Amino acid sequence: MDWQARIESKPDVLSGKPCLKGTRLSVEHIVGLLAQGWPIREVLDSYPGLTHDDVLACLQYATESVANDQLFPVES
Repeated sequence: MDWQARIESKPDVLSGKPCLKGTRLSVEHIVGLLAQGWPIREVLDSYPGLTHDDVLACLQYATESVANDQLFPVES
């Protein structure tokens, strides 16, 4: 899945949050719906302009973003 073809970040759209191209639907919003238990079919039915590949691109973007996180434990 080539998420770069489907996701963009523009400073004038949702303060630069990554969004599906040509929409104001953020990756955060789509992944959040899935995390709440929405089936992909329900997401697609609620946002008719989206495709199954758009949803998969959001998941791929999120996966790659988390994979690059580094945690630094802080001792109290």
